[in-house]
Amino acid sequence: MALPFIPSDAALLGLQAGVVLVPKPVPMLARLERLRGPGWAAVPIASIVLVVFAIRFVSDTATGLTYLALIAVPPLAAAALAWACRGSRPSVALAAVPLFLIAWFARRSLAGEAAAALLSALSCVTLGVLLSMVTPASWLKVGIVLMACADTWLVVSDLLQAPNATLVSAHPAAGLPRLQSEIFGSVSMGYGDLFVAALLGAVYAPDPRKQRLAALLTLGIAALFDLLFLVLNELPATVPVALALVTMEAISALRRPSRRADAIPLRAR
Repeated sequence: MALPFIPSDAALLGLQAGVVLVPKPVPMLARLERLRGPGWAAVPIASIVLVVFAIRFVSDTATGLTYLALIAVPPLAAAALAWACRGSRPSVALAAVPLFLIAWFARRSLAGEAAAALLSALSCVTLGVLLSMVTPASWLKVGIVLMACADTWLVVSDLLQAPNATLVSAHPAAGLPRLQSEIFGSVSMGYGDLFVAALLGAVYAPDPRKQRLAALLTLGIAALFDLLFLVLNELPATVPVALALVTMEAISALRRPSRRADAIPLRAR
């Protein structure tokens, strides 16, 4: 079903902001505690750069990724509903089953596209929460910014467009849903664009107020950023998420009392 650009874009921007909003703080899993370290901050940038160059230079990479997404996304989405999202409960995980069936059998409709996009978004929430558990928050913030920088470089240098088109067009057999990227109406969004949003949400999950503000900033900045579609055909959708993070950190820095001022003793009179 054809849907104009503005409502299509608004729906995906709302989904991206929602992914920032829903991760919840979870206790550290004992099995992951020994793996914790700053090196995991390289995962976000690697997830986009390695995929792009693998699609460009290794045949059938896009086909492999679509089957990987088909296998991995539904259980990860179920894990989000059972464990990683705010309000999650084990019984809610079963909702992933009808979402998958709608994405499969109604794949040519807006309902099918919405179900597939929601499954991908939920799976990103699980991945974002897991990565936040093994990566110090300060390093994860660096990883978010570096991912946006890499995404921008790939778009500006025209290295992303062809691999992205190949990945979006790849599909599994038997009409099974494409879960490696999100298509709604006349707009598409990459899996990494939701993954980076989940990372931002996981960073601020311990403080619900900051998490809500980060989600609102992501939505507002993305809406303004997408005005560039008036003159461009493709934009790095990771950039609004990184800008929301930078804005959040700037706000925190401005509100933080000056250490130097606190260190100066007051002379008794």
